[in-house]
Amino acid sequence: MTDFVPTTCMRCAVGCGHVQRAVDRGYGLESVRGDASHPVSSGLACQRGISETADPDGEWLTRPLVRRDGKLVATTWETALERAAEGLDTALEDGPDGVAVLGSGQQTNEAAYALGKLARGGIGTRYYDANTTLCMASAVTAYYDAFGSDAPPPTYDDVPEAETHLVWGANPAAAHPVLFRWINQSADEDGSELLVVDPIESETAEVADCHVPLEPGGDLALARAVLARIVETDRVDEAFVAEATEGFDGLRESLPDAERAAERAGVSMADVDRLAAALESRSLVYWGMGINQSVDGTAAAGALIDLCLATGNLRPGSGPFSLTGQANSMGTRVCSSKGTWPGHRPFDDPAAREDVAAAWGVPESRLPAEPGPGPVGIVDAIGDDVAAVYAVATNPVAGMPDATHVREALADAFLVVQDAFRSETVELADVVLPATTWGESAGTTTNMERTVSRVRPATETPAGVRNDLELIGSLADRLAPELFDDPPEPEPVFEELAAMTEGTPADLSGLSYDRLDAELAVRWPAPEPDAAGGYRYYEDATDGAGDDPAAWSFPTPSDRARFSDGQAAPLPEPTDDDYPFTLTTARRPDAYNTGVRTIEDGPPTARLSPATAVAVGDVLESGPDGRYARVASRRASITVRIEADESIPDGVVWLPIHHPAVNELTLSAVDPRSKEPHFKQCAVRLAPPRDRDVEALASASA
Repeated sequence: MTDFVPTTCMRCAVGCGHVQRAVDRGYGLESVRGDASHPVSSGLACQRGISETADPDGEWLTRPLVRRDGKLVATTWETALERAAEGLDTALEDGPDGVAVLGSGQQTNEAAYALGKLARGGIGTRYYDANTTLCMASAVTAYYDAFGSDAPPPTYDDVPEAETHLVWGANPAAAHPVLFRWINQSADEDGSELLVVDPIESETAEVADCHVPLEPGGDLALARAVLARIVETDRVDEAFVAEATEGFDGLRESLPDAERAAERAGVSMADVDRLAAALESRSLVYWGMGINQSVDGTAAAGALIDLCLATGNLRPGSGPFSLTGQANSMGTRVCSSKGTWPGHRPFDDPAAREDVAAAWGVPESRLPAEPGPGPVGIVDAIGDDVAAVYAVATNPVAGMPDATHVREALADAFLVVQDAFRSETVELADVVLPATTWGESAGTTTNMERTVSRVRPATETPAGVRNDLELIGSLADRLAPELFDDPPEPEPVFEELAAMTEGTPADLSGLSYDRLDAELAVRWPAPEPDAAGGYRYYEDATDGAGDDPAAWSFPTPSDRARFSDGQAAPLPEPTDDDYPFTLTTARRPDAYNTGVRTIEDGPPTARLSPATAVAVGDVLESGPDGRYARVASRRASITVRIEADESIPDGVVWLPIHHPAVNELTLSAVDPRSKEPHFKQCAVRLAPPRDRDVEALASASA
């Protein structure tokens, strides 16, 4: 029997330690469980992470494929790589922006770094981004606005120290089960509580001490109402605001009337007062996609940070804590050259550009002048600037808004897809490069609290599958032959990456594979071999002998944290007589991002309030396993199974993000600063299902 191999779960961004054991014969994993020695999770692991690692659904890609006569057919590696390079090289004849590159938060740090090096330094394209922008960009922008750098100040160490856990627009019970266990345990202590702000009575809200069910899209209005009430009732931590922040006087003058803002958010003043009072305690404010995925995402995330700043909740046991969905979203932001150069170096900083060009051995003129328009803008550029797309470990046809437009655009491009599973995007590809996945890959990953840990392979792979680094290096050899001195391998690539972050806010230069092997997990910044990060921006200056105050320092021009001034934008698609319902999308506890690891047969399930289900009863038709209808937006319509659910407010249609059909309905409006799409609200109507859909459902169930 083979030995257990320690690694890190790549399901979500909690970063739990796993141990994995390969099957005795052939390929695959025989057993996966939590690693009791891992300092992040101490043996805890969720069933979803274990099952999706050990036995994922979906069709594995085991041979390279090329498109011939309209069909994907198996081919040799040499043919696939040559065909991919030829198509990408042809697109580069009119300049570096002829190729777009799409990366992923499911890559290791090393693969993300190498992909960014190829995109920015080898190709030189401005059309490069990752699917992390679809979920975290608004939080990132708000962090830069407030603190001058990315990533949350708190860590997991602060969870048991908090007295108030305020979860806003997130559902960690479904999305981050191990983290939620820690939150719930802390909230169960005497003097502690859990409050949830969410239009839906989610799994997290069901166990909360208080649930505030605001209107979809009302987050910024509610956050401003709470801050206005904090000001009115003299709950501002004036000493902290004066010592450590700037911009509060201007924000105070611009605050709306609390009652009017509460009315816009669809909540009572009693709820506003409840939230304002809770923030007097040591508070962690968590948020997720319900905040970020909005045209107001940056402003709403900034408003939550403002609540922490105004109440002095920026010290251990408190603070703003964005919850990351994808396993290595944090690492992608640190190392991939997507929105910043490695180490969070500013993209437009001349010194940073000079350093990066020198380290990569490329002319500085090759580096693009700005980071690009985001994933939605990249898709919109196909057919104009962009002629070819290289997509790695991502499924934009299912994961991006207005998916029909995405599908049509990608179908018109020369498309190279590098992935482990057959997906909706693979079906459009001209070349498919099968890549390794969890349990087969080596490298490192970075969780949502900035902790870096090892990822190790426990099983070999078939000859028709290669790892991301090898494939990126193979294309680089053909497109930019001098970019990599040697074929990229995980440890040397990590050493190069870590060296490039030296002296930056996200300093990894004190990390090495040997150190990670010994300590298992280390939080950045780690500028020395014995250094590791803790709570950011705060240093307790009390020496035990006197009354020295705490010290805050922020990487901003004034060394102070900055209050925001974001204003609400109108909803891009409000309801009307033709489309009277609001669609919102969210996670299910048992489903993978775009469904490739948790294949869902049949149409998605739409949850409606009982009253809404009764009101639309005349359009519902009975079918196998329940009632069915068609949900239609201004872009598309899809058949859904209807489920009445008291946790859904009247007038709202809830659909899961995981079904590949759902994003045919959503719209591609984005936050003007973060470029993150507005997934969470659009206008829809309910109509009878088409006869052919009902017949297909009946046939499938027979």
